[in-house]
This record gives sequence, C-alpha cells and structure tokens, in this order.
Amino acid sequence: MALGTVTAPYELRFDTGRVCLDLLATTHPEERLDSVDALCAWVTGAGLVPEGTGLAHADPGWLAAFRELRANLVPLVRAPGGSSYAPALTRVNELARAAPPAPRAEPGADGTLVRRLDGPPGREALLGAVARDAVDLLTDPAARASLRQCEGDNCPIVYVDTSRGRRRRWCSSDVCGNRERVARHRRRAAALARA
Repeated sequence: MALGTVTAPYELRFDTGRVCLDLLATTHPEERLDSVDALCAWVTGAGLVPEGTGLAHADPGWLAAFRELRANLVPLVRAPGGSSYAPALTRVNELARAAPPAPRAEPGADGTLVRRLDGPPGREALLGAVARDAVDLLTDPAARASLRQCEGDNCPIVYVDTSRGRRRRWCSSDVCGNRERVARHRRRAAALARA
C-alpha cells in the first residue's frame, strides 16, 4: 500500500462528522491504526493533508502519538467528568497549541486550484489539527448537544447528528443501520414462520 492511500472504505471510516471523532472510531470493531501505513492512510482520508502529500517521514513514534491523543479523547467525549478527564483535557489542550499544517492554493494540472502544503507536515502539526478539532467540538454548545452514541449493537462510535430533525440513530446507515434492518427483517421472518 502506498503511503497516504485508503485501502478500502470498510477499513477506515470517516462518517462521524468530525476529525477527532473519526480518530476515536479507529478502534471499532478492532484496532485500525495498526501500522504507520494505516495511520498515513487515516491522515489523508481524514483530510488533514491534501491527497498525494508525502508522508514517508512518518515513523512508529507517529503511531504512538496518535494513539495517545485518541486515548485522551475518550474521557472527553465518552465520559465527561470521570477521573481521567482533567489529565486528558490538559494533554489535548497542550497538543492543540501546535499550528496545523498551512495549506496554499496552486494551479493543478488542469488549471483549477488545488490545495498543497509547503512541505511535509510534521507530527505535532497534524496532532495539533486533530486536537484543535476536539477543542472546537467540545467548546461549541450546539455541536456538543448534537453528539450521539450509535444505537447499533455493540457500536461505540460517537458522531455529530446533523440530520434533519436530529433523528439519526446510527453512525452509518450503510453499516449499523443496515445491520439493524437485516436483524429486524429476520425477526419478522422468524415470527411469521412460527405463526
């Protein structure tokens, strides 16, 4: 796999509505950030860098740093006020101080403007971008009020509900929503078979 490419849509998901929540989702249903290549694919897929940005300088320290940030986001998003809340908040605020990678617009091959970075983004800058997204989310009362826990069986994913009427039930209609519809159909079919 080339660095910075997403191998399959089911491996890395970007449907929570926020980058910081997409990072949290990388643990479900199993660890998705299991290599530096997977992390680079996630960084690109999450839109932290433009497609085609070189991330060959990423190393295992990056993987450990992003997993640490993810661990610090858990109590902030899923268990506000718990015993690990204050240290997690302190760490996320520290990481948010780093400047995110600065993009610039330049003409692409067909003349339309494309987003590029001046050079390879540093680990701290990318961590800072995710941490700032978390700070923005957690300090915005409207966004915070739109946080929902997926109603899918055993799905821990938290997402921002921007649906009309704020009635979204699943992290993804194609994943958990589909599972629920299939299970409902099977229950009805089983009930009819017993009748």
